[in-house]
Amino acid sequence: MSTLALTGPYWVAVRQHRRVLRTVAGALAAGLVAVVALRLWANSPDAAGRYVTGPNHGYDLLRLCVQYAGDGLRFLPPLIGAFVAGPMLAREVESGTWRLALTQSATPRAWLGSKVLVASAVTVLGSAALVGLYRLGWARVSGTYRLYWHDQGPYEAAGPVLVASCLLGVAVGALVGQLIRRTLAAMAVTGLVTGLVLLTSGSFRWSFLAVETATVPLGGGTGQPLPPSAYLTDIGVLTSTGERLPGYTCFEGDPEAGVCKALTNVTARYADFHPLSHYWPTQLLESGIILALTAGLLYAAFRLLRARRG
Repeated sequence: MSTLALTGPYWVAVRQHRRVLRTVAGALAAGLVAVVALRLWANSPDAAGRYVTGPNHGYDLLRLCVQYAGDGLRFLPPLIGAFVAGPMLAREVESGTWRLALTQSATPRAWLGSKVLVASAVTVLGSAALVGLYRLGWARVSGTYRLYWHDQGPYEAAGPVLVASCLLGVAVGALVGQLIRRTLAAMAVTGLVTGLVLLTSGSFRWSFLAVETATVPLGGGTGQPLPPSAYLTDIGVLTSTGERLPGYTCFEGDPEAGVCKALTNVTARYADFHPLSHYWPTQLLESGIILALTAGLLYAAFRLLRARRG
């Protein structure tokens, strides 16, 4: 057991922020109790032993909590980054207390490494636990308004993207905390930078994989059906030459299909979509990109430390 005990700067980092660690553990425990209670309430039978078929207040409350939890977890990476940049790094640099660690036979590299490693370990364990808790509640209400697999909130909170994004916050905080040696300023800049990076990543995520296309003849009839769980990205009409036109083309003049076909040579309608099977590949691709950026930022943070402190 002694080999597992924390020593040196690692023990100091845990000791300094033990209240935050206890708060995280308590929040996770409370979240687990709340999710299990809401799941049981949402599935609870009535007095006659039959499951509720009418209004279900437990289900409604669970759905509301899952929706707001998904929206809230999107802000977790910037918050983690702000904590690393501010209380863990910039505050010590600003006050000069980091020099005390160097007098205890700890190198600057070991000092920064202890901060990053402790923050990363807690971040990975905590965010992975949050993903599990979210999926436990989301599994009961998924596929409803704003809670589809591709919606903002459920997408970020229910997969490895959340873990990778939180690690990105740690890396940004480790770099900005050294560049801006003022606690509040470092926290603000880290939160802003992390949010902008994730916003950019989210804007490109549905370009990682090619969309699938479903077509239906203009006059009706059979065609490739659109899966009910699909994420629709584009819709319109096709001409006989394969040219794509906006979906409103047939309604600019006479909405009758025959007139539209005569005027524009439209032969079919199309829909571009991502099927449910694209969920995990997209999650893994986006997570990989974020982790690669995280590794680059951590490398830059240690290079900066070496250039300034030796």
